[in-house]
Amino acid sequence: MAFLTLYRDALRHNYQFLRTLFDDHQIHWGVVSKLLCGNRIYLKELLEMGVTEIHDSRVSNLKTIRRMDPKVQTVYIKPPAKRSVPGIIRYADVSMNTELSTLKLLSEEAIRQGKKHKVIIMVEMGDLREGVMGVELVHFYEEAFELPGIEIIGLGTNLNCLHGVMPSADKLIQLSLYKQIIELKFKRKIPWISGGTSVTIPLLMHKQLPVEVNHFRIGETLYFGLDLVSGETIPGMRSDVFELFTEIIEITEKPLLPSGELAANPQGITMEIDPELYGKTAVRAIVDIGLLDIDPKYLIYDENDFQIVGSSSDMLILNLGDNKRNKKVGDLIKFRLKYMGALAVLNSFYIEKTVS
Repeated sequence: MAFLTLYRDALRHNYQFLRTLFDDHQIHWGVVSKLLCGNRIYLKELLEMGVTEIHDSRVSNLKTIRRMDPKVQTVYIKPPAKRSVPGIIRYADVSMNTELSTLKLLSEEAIRQGKKHKVIIMVEMGDLREGVMGVELVHFYEEAFELPGIEIIGLGTNLNCLHGVMPSADKLIQLSLYKQIIELKFKRKIPWISGGTSVTIPLLMHKQLPVEVNHFRIGETLYFGLDLVSGETIPGMRSDVFELFTEIIEITEKPLLPSGELAANPQGITMEIDPELYGKTAVRAIVDIGLLDIDPKYLIYDENDFQIVGSSSDMLILNLGDNKRNKKVGDLIKFRLKYMGALAVLNSFYIEKTVS
């Protein structure tokens, strides 16, 4: 049976690295937990590290977090669906918003529940995902400030999440200028500029981050130790927080080429025959994961040990060459994961989740 292991020491090492980095720059930050898909075992690890603010994009996950630790500040990090408003007020201390009509619903629901709900207004800065357009920002804040039950605590932005537009000092200075305009016009203080995500960390480390940006939302770099600009592990961080273990369920020497009339497989792919491979064989292993669990392009492995031949819905086929490591049925094949691969595995009911 395939299983995913989270290594506690690696996660805590990365958390302490980031905590020191942000403390040194007097930056408030929260951990994005959406990768963990509400898994209580892994959420427990976050809470036991001393995380005081957790961000997620699913109300059900925030509900789980709130029940596990009522003291942690919870943040809902995408524009709310109208049908989710009651749950967001109940389980999220803060939400990120871009629509006045939704803000009005949050206001009404906050009053019904007797709460003061905090809000960050997201601003469009070029990546064309969520965000209020800059020319509409003053009008947006003018109406938002009048809503009862709502406290505007920040403005923020997301970059690199859709079209790959990278954060830059210029873009974040512009975000800072928006804050100054709002504060001067309305004589209201806005505590946070939430302009930082994992992809913004290199700007901070290279001393290119405007000092006004004082709030970060961190997921990928915590779990993978990645510099998302260079694609390399940040010096001092660890890349081995997660590993996926799969079990060999068949291992046999087989021809390298299929035999028979070829047509498209269930993924719509028709194999192209390399004539040089006729008559050649290799040891093939089947492991107990497939497309239902993960797209193979998100698996990281040593290609000197084996190659991925292909996959079906619940099996992954590997070419072990001459099987120099003498693998056999029941042995484990280990993979590291890219972010989207980890997200798929963590969302799978069929992969066991463990901590080591």
